[in-house]
Amino acid sequence: MRSKSISKVALASFGLAIFGGAASAAEPSPEATVDALAAVFGSHKVRGSHAKGICTKGTFTPSHEAESLSKASIFAKSGPATVRFSMAGGNPKIPDKAKPAVRGLAVKFDAGKGSTVDLVMISAPVFFARTPEQFVGFLQARIPQPDGKGPDQAKVKAFTEANPETGRQGAWLNSHPVPASYAGVSYWAVHAYTLTNAGATASNVRFKMVPSAEANLTDDEAKAKPNDFYADELKERLAKGPAKFDLIAIHADAGDTLDDPTVQWPEEARKSTKLGTLDVTAIEADATCDGSTFDPANLVDGISGPKHDAIFPVRSPAYAVSLTRRAQ
Repeated sequence: MRSKSISKVALASFGLAIFGGAASAAEPSPEATVDALAAVFGSHKVRGSHAKGICTKGTFTPSHEAESLSKASIFAKSGPATVRFSMAGGNPKIPDKAKPAVRGLAVKFDAGKGSTVDLVMISAPVFFARTPEQFVGFLQARIPQPDGKGPDQAKVKAFTEANPETGRQGAWLNSHPVPASYAGVSYWAVHAYTLTNAGATASNVRFKMVPSAEANLTDDEAKAKPNDFYADELKERLAKGPAKFDLIAIHADAGDTLDDPTVQWPEEARKSTKLGTLDVTAIEADATCDGSTFDPANLVDGISGPKHDAIFPVRSPAYAVSLTRRAQ
């Protein structure tokens, strides 16, 4: 395991996926993307990204409006859901109070007849990389030096100047407070999806999960917290009642990009539709979440992923590599 360094906390801000520099001649393989994470965070018997987390369960209840947008079975009736909250990055000991770090919310909805729908979401409205090559280049620029002093800052600076979109997520995170709870922050699924209803009408949307009440910490409050407080806070919260989130569809407007998750949509100027409510009710055994992947490409009729988003299709094979390695 590599020595702890500020680079591990800083790098952890960059997302749920395991992809990402300046474009190379060939797209990195799924193995290369997972190897790049291990080069930064060290090798662990855990997920390559979002290594630290807690598994829970609950129920999703669709809204009356949901079926007008999508014929997907999860919007037809209530059903169980498996939910994993997490901290970004491959360091299983990242402090919960780390400011430049996305929090993760991965949901596996029961779609009936043995099928499921997965949403993989982060606590920032944008991803940090537009292409798999960019993701890997981002990581390679941040591999710790042998002297234990963290990454070569000259390489980091050069990469960022050549790839300015990779700084958008970090800037957003640093301008917002540390969440006080996994259950007190909004999460976005950053990619654009297409919802199709029974009448074959299609709507381009981005998904957002909004908590019943946001809860944040000041910088001083965050510093005073122990490194591992999210799990205990969530257990105490659920002992009193469910943690509630509304699943919102943010509708694309003319001109909104559908293939670049590093670009934020102006939500305040966009139509939105409530699709339903997620009630997180209890802690679940970690094995329930760890025995499989939360795959954003795992969808059903009525929901489809983006057609030209370079990051989206490479997530599934990289997650599969990570799952195989941690099972060995």
